[in-house]
Amino acid sequence: MHPREGWQADGTPPRPGLSRRGFLRQSAAAGMLLGGAGSIGSLLAACGSGSSGGSGTLTSNGIPLPRPHHPVTWPLFKDNQPIKSGLLPEKGATLKIYNWVAYVNQKCLDDFSKKYNCKVELTTFNTMTEAVTKLASGQANFDVFMGVTVDVLGRLIEQKTIKPLNHSYIPNISQAWTDFANPFYDQHWQYTVPYTIYTTGIAWRKDHVPENPYTMANPWAMPWQAKYKGKVAILDDYREAISLGLMKNGIYDLNTTEPAQITKAQQALQELAHLTNVHIDNNDYTEVPSGQIWIHHAWSGDMAAAAQYMPKSVPVDVVGYWFPPDGKGPVGNDANTVLRTAQNPVLAHLFLNYLEDLPNVLTNISFNGYMQPINGITQQRLVGDGILPKSLISTVVLPSYFRRGVSELQLPIATDQLWQQAWQSVSHGV
Repeated sequence: MHPREGWQADGTPPRPGLSRRGFLRQSAAAGMLLGGAGSIGSLLAACGSGSSGGSGTLTSNGIPLPRPHHPVTWPLFKDNQPIKSGLLPEKGATLKIYNWVAYVNQKCLDDFSKKYNCKVELTTFNTMTEAVTKLASGQANFDVFMGVTVDVLGRLIEQKTIKPLNHSYIPNISQAWTDFANPFYDQHWQYTVPYTIYTTGIAWRKDHVPENPYTMANPWAMPWQAKYKGKVAILDDYREAISLGLMKNGIYDLNTTEPAQITKAQQALQELAHLTNVHIDNNDYTEVPSGQIWIHHAWSGDMAAAAQYMPKSVPVDVVGYWFPPDGKGPVGNDANTVLRTAQNPVLAHLFLNYLEDLPNVLTNISFNGYMQPINGITQQRLVGDGILPKSLISTVVLPSYFRRGVSELQLPIATDQLWQQAWQSVSHGV
């Protein structure tokens, strides 16, 4: 998956602008501000001590902020229970899926349709704000909501937008990595199953940049080189960019609430802009292969697809992607859910199960570029099946990354505003 913010319905790549994940995080904060606290009290009461939210891990409205050291078990509500076990798939049904543009292989949808003798209808959205607003309006009529992240999960549960899962319909969860059988953001996977996974690192053109980040004392500082002026870019995503500034300064709390640290990251990015006349965009997957940019702050799945964008006669192995071999870098994932209003809840569960099965996952990755955390998805398998060039094996996300890595998670609203203000001071000056 390329960050889908701004992609067109026909799969046309995005125009420059705030990324999918950037909008997603902003919409989460805005939603908390605009959504009110109508049923927040019931959520907290239902969570109780079992939520493991912990002091200092709540939004200003009181919704728990999941953290690896403060996992959250979300409540089950009396008026929003899982479906019963042993039900047959709906007959003559049309399974309706709501998803990001170009975020699932159409072949997977067609194959599911044949297997369960149903129709599959895909509707896409371009921003999480658009998706959540449409679902909250009550006018949407979908069964499956794909691409959900930790940032908005609490709100979706609090508003009872998504339905708790009946695990008996999803046996393929046994194929998922252990970390996702009991994820910190949704203990006991009550509402979600894992979808895509990704890292954020540094991409570079080896034929133009002699430096090797694997031998540098601090590879996160690689973009800060004046000699590459005009050839350096960072992602247009306020969380990713400020995080880069933090890591350049040796700070790995990518959810910091400390104003001094946020300011330090801001100053580092301002220095980067001065040194390199830095570009700010989300076109890492085209600009590095084409040679337009030589060093780009990048997402793993984008660079995994680099071969598709290489000029003729230029080998893909001139493109490099660095992520810390020890896994100490930004790592994240999306999830799939069943909507509370699903008209075909059994088929919806079976679809989630279908996308947890290795053969279907391989088919999906061959289109997406972005991995899924399923046993059997290994470096050797992806290269051997021709899905990934051997030279870009570093884009593969390993299970250990979710134990050693750092995640950019939902922030308290006031802190989120500090991050956004810091980013605006950088991006508006470029």
